[in-house]
Amino acid sequence: MSKRELIASGITNEAMQDSYERCRKLNSQHGKTYYLATLLLPPGKRPYVHALYGFARYADEIVDDLSSTLSDKEKADWLVGWGNDFLRDLKKGKSEDPICKAVVDTANRWEIPTDLFEAFLHSMQMDLTITEYKTYEDLYEYVYGSAAVIGLQMVPILEPTSQVAYERAKDLGVAFQLANFVRDVSEDLTRGRIYLPLDELAQFGVDRKYLEKRIADKNIKDALKFQIQRVKQLEEKSRSGIEFLHPSSRPCIEAARILYCGIVDAVEGIDYEVFQKRATVSQARRIGVAGPAWIKSLNARRKYGQGHIQGIKTS
Repeated sequence: MSKRELIASGITNEAMQDSYERCRKLNSQHGKTYYLATLLLPPGKRPYVHALYGFARYADEIVDDLSSTLSDKEKADWLVGWGNDFLRDLKKGKSEDPICKAVVDTANRWEIPTDLFEAFLHSMQMDLTITEYKTYEDLYEYVYGSAAVIGLQMVPILEPTSQVAYERAKDLGVAFQLANFVRDVSEDLTRGRIYLPLDELAQFGVDRKYLEKRIADKNIKDALKFQIQRVKQLEEKSRSGIEFLHPSSRPCIEAARILYCGIVDAVEGIDYEVFQKRATVSQARRIGVAGPAWIKSLNARRKYGQGHIQGIKTS
């Protein structure tokens, strides 16, 4: 992260700058599409978004990494302890944790509600004990905390002009997560998890045993088509919310919408062969979206300014 971005954000303390940089690296390493989209924001807003995504990626990666070294109880105890420490720091308004320092600062500056972080940590704990979901309603409890709240955390930074922006941010966050689930069926199955509602799979004659054959036959493909349709419906619903953000924020979210929801287009492009291939959005497609979005971003900043950059408080 450039010093220019940090200074533009009002982040001048060296220890705080280091924490934001750690979050940026996590975002760039584990969320390449999100990272690319973040670069379309005004420089002074990027560190805050890196902090939120870095926090989410850190927690998610830790949960997965712990799987190979600790028992289920030890993993749960560690996550609960780490989460409680973070929430206490959030209440105090400061943290000495190298990652959480920037996250607490971001939450303070933009007055992000604590309950959104609580919901996220709840979903991370669910991942340690729950390996499948009977209905979409059951799955939504997990998806709300693992994805929808990330969008809700971001909205204050993007400067909404209407509460509609929050509702549509939830839709887009859920669409992102469901697109992931469709793409990662095989990877998740290897970890013993199924993130597609069992009752909906059953409509196409599919259950866990059927999935474990790892053959994308007609039943599997029809089941995936059903899930993809939901992603596309949520994506379409989310689009109206982008107009209720500051103009300088819109190109970032529009690009993220196109590229991340484009994962399901990539699944269709490999004829749903998710057990044999990993669906990816091509580099050409990324460039094709990012290039025009960058121009729109620059034009929006020139015409409307960069919005309120320095947040609610200074470090």
